[in-house]
Amino acid sequence: MLIESQSNPNIKKVRALLDKHKARDKEDAFVIEGIRMFNETPRKILREVYVSESFFKKNPLNNIEKLYIVKDELFRKLSDVKTPQGVLAVAARMHYRTEDILKGGPVIILEGLQDPGNLGTIIRTGEAAGIAGVIMDENTADIYSPKVVRSTMGSIFRVPFIRTGSVAGLVPEIKKRGYTIYSASLEGSRSVEEIRFKKDSAIVIGNEGSGISAELVRLSDHTVRIPMEGRVESLNAAVSAAILMYGYKFGEHE
Repeated sequence: MLIESQSNPNIKKVRALLDKHKARDKEDAFVIEGIRMFNETPRKILREVYVSESFFKKNPLNNIEKLYIVKDELFRKLSDVKTPQGVLAVAARMHYRTEDILKGGPVIILEGLQDPGNLGTIIRTGEAAGIAGVIMDENTADIYSPKVVRSTMGSIFRVPFIRTGSVAGLVPEIKKRGYTIYSASLEGSRSVEEIRFKKDSAIVIGNEGSGISAELVRLSDHTVRIPMEGRVESLNAAVSAAILMYGYKFGEHE
């Protein structure tokens, strides 16, 4: 099927999924774009695939059930990137349970993380560092927004994650499962160099500006600071998360 009009219902739906959190919630779906992301996407969650005319001429994709060909000019308008590669798809969102995350090993907890690039980078770095999963609160950026999805470089499909109303409210369950909670803080009582992480560790990263809430700091087992030299006052949230995750990965465990 060739789509030539911007008023086509499918085009309107894809645009809404790209632009609106509510649309993604309603459809329980999100959009992936680009050749690499398309190849990384598990085929079982693909709902619809959209390709530009020029892309289709080189890559027929005959094995896709719901395939829509879009005029090149219209595809450029539909795309969420400056230089479209000619393929995007609507995929079903993934659903995980708390027990899929808290199954042993390190996990990352995010409270109020706002920047989509930071979120995507943390998920990608988390896969590289071998974390078991990510727990986010409702004030953290939407993991299914186009920028976050792109930033994960495919890790979104391999790192389990859940969203909860309040991270602090989930702490009793986390501790019940034997986890020790380490919260990153500029005023941390111990340096990351001094920490011997527990095997089952939950590493908390807070909001880029205000850090971790007082309640979550109070519930933490340890507050951890990253030593800095020069006149630097703080580090990017994704950088801080990477340092702590690799501090766990390469450090000694109690």
